[in-house]
Amino acid sequence: MELTITQPDDWHLHLRDSDLLHAVVPHSASTFKRAIVMPNLKPPVTTTAAAITYRESIMKALPSGTSFDPLMTLYLTDKTQPDEIKLARESGVVYAVKLYPAGATTNSQDGVTDLFGKCLPVLEEMVKQNMPLLVHGEVTDPSIDVFDREKIFIETVLQPLIQRLPQLKVVMEHITTMDAVNFVESCKEGSVGATVTPQHLLLNRNALFQGGLQPHNYCLPVLKREIHREAIVKAVTSGSKKFFLGTDSAPHERTRKETSCGCAGIYSAPVALSLYAKVFDEAGALDKLEAFTSFNGPDFYGLPRNSSKITLKKSPWKVPDVFSFSFGEIVPMFAGETLQWQPLN
Repeated sequence: MELTITQPDDWHLHLRDSDLLHAVVPHSASTFKRAIVMPNLKPPVTTTAAAITYRESIMKALPSGTSFDPLMTLYLTDKTQPDEIKLARESGVVYAVKLYPAGATTNSQDGVTDLFGKCLPVLEEMVKQNMPLLVHGEVTDPSIDVFDREKIFIETVLQPLIQRLPQLKVVMEHITTMDAVNFVESCKEGSVGATVTPQHLLLNRNALFQGGLQPHNYCLPVLKREIHREAIVKAVTSGSKKFFLGTDSAPHERTRKETSCGCAGIYSAPVALSLYAKVFDEAGALDKLEAFTSFNGPDFYGLPRNSSKITLKKSPWKVPDVFSFSFGEIVPMFAGETLQWQPLN
């Protein structure tokens, strides 16, 4: 059995830099036409000039003959100025601004400490420039349970933000809860959307602990209860236009995961499309796969849909246990497991 769909885009991707960038970008470029590239490098990509430089590095790292197009983002800080948003829009290469609450995830220490107190002029300029805000939707108060941080963020930050600036386009990234599904579904279509990862569609928090501690299933936002996973699957397979593909593929060298204080992030780029197909197939909703992977994202961003196609074949294949590089190894999501759907490149 084969399924041909419009070539998808990845609306939430970490490509890193240096050796890691060169190692991982071919995996994304072989499947996806475009990707929204996250700016949480060291140092973070806080200016349009830095975004242009980073994009040039990505282009140099691409395999010859690929048509992959990285769509750049800026890292919002307490010090970001409205003029930077104007420069970003004029650049033609920056497509969004990313909000990391300070300390929420990998390399987020430079993030925002007071969104309304320090960033309101920037947010107002984003409305003028029709520049989307991409949100890592977790509060960082250490007194709040890690499994509740998305729910509390919606109540204390996201709902007040939408009420204050109803014209601001917002993407709630990598949603993990029924609360996020309900919030996005309650918002006006075209104003608030959400990206969804393979791990939050396929795994619940048991996957962190089964058979011992599983560092390669550790990501932020952390995996949640089964009821939340089921709610996300129901939402994305319903045909709603508000949800779209964003892998949050986040590579770390193996020893940085398998250590006493392991990094958060799941490397899904080599298997992502196969895993999304698995979700939709098991839900009896393969007819809805193309809209989720290839239509809803560009429609939300106001970009043209891709004209190129990609074919998935239902033919069992084994995910590699590891990808080896000169600097070390990266373990992919579902390492060593057999998947049913495979893109034909």
